[in-house]
Amino acid sequence: MAAIAAQCLFIGGIFMKSKSKNTSELIISKVDYANLMQLIEKTDTEAADALDEEIGRAKVVDIKDLPKSTVTMNSLVTFSDIDSNEEKTVQLVYPQEADINQLKISVLSPVGSALIGLSLGGTIEWPIPQGKFRRLKVIEVKQPE
Repeated sequence: MAAIAAQCLFIGGIFMKSKSKNTSELIISKVDYANLMQLIEKTDTEAADALDEEIGRAKVVDIKDLPKSTVTMNSLVTFSDIDSNEEKTVQLVYPQEADINQLKISVLSPVGSALIGLSLGGTIEWPIPQGKFRRLKVIEVKQPE
């Protein structure tokens, strides 16, 4: 699984040069939005720009109004690769907490910025080499305790 997660991060270098196509509505809490905007302002990278673009389209709500099935910071997220039917479970974390061996994926990684704000059943796709696309679907979300 670590190899799969590492592959997701590698794809990110390409992803950051190509725009993702989010086919689902994004919802984000005001708390996550504020924290992520601070991170984006301190980080001058293409990854931060991509995250900014993603959360810029999100509906921002009070934490009490956020559906429990929404991917938030520190959520455990199980998603499937729509084409390969492979399932992966990762925890979405801030960059300083990322650890590929523990499947803690940075919100600045391509998978992380793709997943933040998606809800159960939500999908996203983005271009990868050779004119192909990577498509993910959220199949389970567990909120941090």
